[in-house]
Amino acid sequence: MSANMNAEESRPALTSALTGTELLRWYWTLAELCGLAREMGLSAGGGKAAVTARLAAALDGLPAPAAAASPAPRRTGRRLAAPVDGMTVIPQGQRCSQVLREFFVREIGPGFHFDAFMREYVAQHAGHTLAEAVAHWHATRAQAAEPQEVGAQFEFNRFLRAWHARHPDGARSEALAAWQAHRARPRD
Repeated sequence: MSANMNAEESRPALTSALTGTELLRWYWTLAELCGLAREMGLSAGGGKAAVTARLAAALDGLPAPAAAASPAPRRTGRRLAAPVDGMTVIPQGQRCSQVLREFFVREIGPGFHFDAFMREYVAQHAGHTLAEAVAHWHATRAQAAEPQEVGAQFEFNRFLRAWHARHPDGARSEALAAWQAHRARPRD
């Protein structure tokens, strides 16, 4: 066993005195990272991964990483307004609005919600009708019922899902205590 495994390490204070390597060894909340970024005069914009990469580079005296290519700007064409029906065509740039929610609840029932499948459909299927969107909802219910991968940016949710899989009878308080212990340890 290495000396690191024997010694009980504690998470350091999040300051500009850290190295980028040390920053990356520990769990930090987005709020903590944004606070340090602002203190250091760096942009606190973007997701947690972007802020972390920007901070790690700055702490090591390296140039800021190239920003990820921004998605194409949202086309803000016409938005649907009530009343809508099954023959209504989804316009380019339509969002999951209350007008759509009301239509889908009326057509599908109170169990309707905008899940990932429906959000993607509305965003990617301009020119299709709302009746086709209803058919898509019904066609994706079996797949939607399966456990979905939790995005890497939702580390807390991923941890809880894995913890409950290992401890099916575990209490919420136990899971939260395990999370606190997990985030207090270094990642390596």
